[in-house]
Amino acid sequence: MALPLVVGNWKMHGTPAEAFSLARGIRTGLKRVQGVEVVLAPPFTSLSAVYKALRGRSIGLAGQNVFWQEQGAFTGEISPKMLLESGCGFVIVGHSERRRILGESDQFIGKKTVAALAAGLRPILCVGETLQERRQGSTRKIIGRQLRVALKGITKNAIGKIEIAYEPVWAIGTGRNATPDQISLAHQWIRELLRKLAGNEQAAKSRILYGGSVRPENAGDLARAPEVNGLLVGGASLKAESFLSIVNQFISI
Repeated sequence: MALPLVVGNWKMHGTPAEAFSLARGIRTGLKRVQGVEVVLAPPFTSLSAVYKALRGRSIGLAGQNVFWQEQGAFTGEISPKMLLESGCGFVIVGHSERRRILGESDQFIGKKTVAALAAGLRPILCVGETLQERRQGSTRKIIGRQLRVALKGITKNAIGKIEIAYEPVWAIGTGRNATPDQISLAHQWIRELLRKLAGNEQAAKSRILYGGSVRPENAGDLARAPEVNGLLVGGASLKAESFLSIVNQFISI
């Protein structure tokens, strides 16, 4: 298994100047950190600024979204090549906010995943259930459907190049918290499905991250939970101090 992965998803926060300052603060705090991989995902308009701020450090850069075409009349979209040339090595696809607010379907997300992977980006594929789906006992079914559709066009040998982020929608900004046991069980289901789709070797290469109201206060318990290979951090990544506190939870593991 690769190093644990902690991703800071800044969502729609920060001008280029603000993003540069935040990235520099995180860079300074990570001078001596080893044993964990860190990736930052600023807004598109701040990719260049953050890339400059991180230059010379082993901190990765991610796009928050991507389109599946190389170019064309797709107003407001961004291609895999554009992300690569902005310094990105990763891209988030299928985030719960894009599924829920912008109506992205499993098929739509699958196309993005295939295109990102083909271009040389490492997708961070997000999956997760709503509160209603959990109450109905459909968590495993929903996660399975989302994964199968997104990975349908990907060869078995390439599945190990994809990170999976489990995001229970009901635990994102709602004040509800998924317990470590609930999270570990969902991650176990994901790992089992990856094994079925790609075999043990490829399944072991994918890191399964947890994303859902991650904070410094709960990051330690999450980091120690079985099958949790890292975290996708939202609001707590917008301040260097809180994000660094979360990253540091993986140092002693």
